[in-house]
Amino acid sequence: MVDPQLRAMTWNIWWRFGPRWQERQSGILATLERFTPDVIALQEVWATDATTQADEFADKLGFHAVFASPSYPRTPEPVMTPDHDGVRLGVALLSRWPILEHEAIPLPARHRSWDPVALKARVAHPAGPLPIVVACMEHATTYSDDRKAQAALLADLGTDPSTDGPCPSIVMGDLNAAADSAVLRPLRDVMIDAWLAGGGAADAVTLPSTHPSAPLAAGPELVDQRIDHIFYRPGHEDQLVNVESAVLAGDAVDGTFPSDHRGVVCDFRWRER
Repeated sequence: MVDPQLRAMTWNIWWRFGPRWQERQSGILATLERFTPDVIALQEVWATDATTQADEFADKLGFHAVFASPSYPRTPEPVMTPDHDGVRLGVALLSRWPILEHEAIPLPARHRSWDPVALKARVAHPAGPLPIVVACMEHATTYSDDRKAQAALLADLGTDPSTDGPCPSIVMGDLNAAADSAVLRPLRDVMIDAWLAGGGAADAVTLPSTHPSAPLAAGPELVDQRIDHIFYRPGHEDQLVNVESAVLAGDAVDGTFPSDHRGVVCDFRWRER
C-alpha cells in the first residue's frame, strides 16, 4: 500500500490592497496551478455578498472552498476606493477533497473592538479525516499579549484529542511572527515546524522588503522574516510523518507579484510504525 501523501500550502493573498488587485488574480491562480497543492490555506481573502475570492479560485481549480471572517487586518475605514466598499476580509480553505465540516473559532483579541476568527475544518483525505486550522494572527507587535494568546489557542486546536486519527493535524497561516519568536513558542512546544522538518532554508523570507509595495512600517519583527507557517503533529503516537520538501511560492507572474507575501508549500508523507 502506498503511504498517504499531502501537499499543503499557505499564502496571504493581500485582499484588495496594493495596486492592480484585479490583475493579480490571474497570477494567484497561475501560482496555485503551478504548485498543485491538495489543500490551500489563504489569508486576506476578499468576499462580497455575491461571491468570495476562495470560491472563485475553487471553481477554476475544481476544488472545494470554505470562508470565514473577520480576520486581520481590518478593512479600510473609511473605504479608500469604491471597490473596497462592502467587501469583507477573512481566511479560507481550499481542498481537492470535500470539506466534511468547518467552524469559525474566535481568537483572543483584547485590544480589538471586533472578533477575528480562525477557521477549523476537517477534509475528506483518502486516508481519513484530515484536521486543518487556518489563521491570520494579530499583526501589531504592540499587542503581543494577544499574539501569544492566539498562538496558544492555535496550539490547543492543533492538538485537540478529538482530531486524533489517520492523518496528521495541521495548523497553517500568516502568523505574523518569525519562526524563532517567543510569540510562537506555544506552537513550537507541541507541534512541528514543517519548514524546518522539510529542510527549508534557514534564511527564508515570506514578507520581503524587496517587494515594490513592502509594508516597511511593520518593522524588523515582521519584514524580511518567515512569518507564514505550517505546523503539524502526527495523528497518533504510532504515526511517522515525513516532510519531504519545503519551498516558497509567489514569484512575479508576467512582471507582477501576485501578493506582497510569499507562500509556503510543504509535501507530507506518513506511515505507521
